[in-house]
Order: sequence, then C-alpha cells, then structure tokens
Amino acid sequence: MGRMADSSFDIVSKVDKMEADNAVNQAQKEVAQRYDFKGVGASIEWSGEKLLLKASAEERVKAVLEVLESKMIKRGISLRSLDTGEPYASGKEFRIEVGLKNGIGSDDAKKISKIIRDEGPKSVKAQIQGDELRVTSKSRDDLQATMALLKGKDLDVALQFVNFR
Repeated sequence: MGRMADSSFDIVSKVDKMEADNAVNQAQKEVAQRYDFKGVGASIEWSGEKLLLKASAEERVKAVLEVLESKMIKRGISLRSLDTGEPYASGKEFRIEVGLKNGIGSDDAKKISKIIRDEGPKSVKAQIQGDELRVTSKSRDDLQATMALLKGKDLDVALQFVNFR
C-alpha cells in the first residue's frame, strides 16, 4: 500500500496587474468627468511601479484616493494590497503615492505560519517559501479548515489560496 499523498495549497499575495490597470483607468475617467475635480489639477498616473495621485488641495487628493479605492474594490482588489502613503505637499500641489503589495513579507509570513501552528489542525504544516507559504496535510478537510481560519484573521496583507491539490 502506498502512503496517502499529502494534499497542499499555497498562500500567496498577488495583485492582478490587468485588474489594477482597469481600476486605474476607471478612476482616471471618473476624476476627469467629476465637477468637483475641475480645475484642481486632480490626476492619477502610474509612476514606475507606484501610482501617483495629485491635486491642488489635501482634501481633493484624498478624494482622488477614495475614487481609486472604490474602483480597486469593484475589481476585486483588496485595499490591504495597497500601500498608501500620507498626503504630502510638493510645490503648489498635494500628492499621495500608492504602491501595490506583491508577495508576503517575512514578518507577515512568520505571523501566518504561527497562526497555523498555534490554532490550526494538528495535521497541518506550513512552510515559508520565499514570499509565499506552502501548506500541507494528509487531510483535505484540515486544509480547508486552515483556509477558513486565515480568512477570519485580520491580517495586514491580502491573501489568496492557490494550487489546492
């Protein structure tokens, strides 16, 4: 008798670049059309890997951010995937930089694996592999219980569960 193969899944944190682009395009359209953004230099642009939001007043640039966030949520991108800076003045305008978090940082990975170790089913093992985690068990039910456990936690990072096998 061969021993039962372990089942596993991977925990990742990835932003779908196409969905992010779609969200940005929709936000740009809304900012361009809205009356309250007329004449305040409101804009959203990619600047390398980050988004640069601009407007002539701090409350306007915060309003631009709200538009962006609502479009991200509509496209299924968690706000936990956004690394949003504080508004800062630059010349006559205010700016906010927004990065997209990709991958699970080592502190978060350690936190997740500790939750699994302390609160998850005993059969489940988690292994940190670069910026993701591989979770294994002989029991698929225990793996699903582990997913449910993590979904219920308020972590700083948006998690996706992939490659369930």
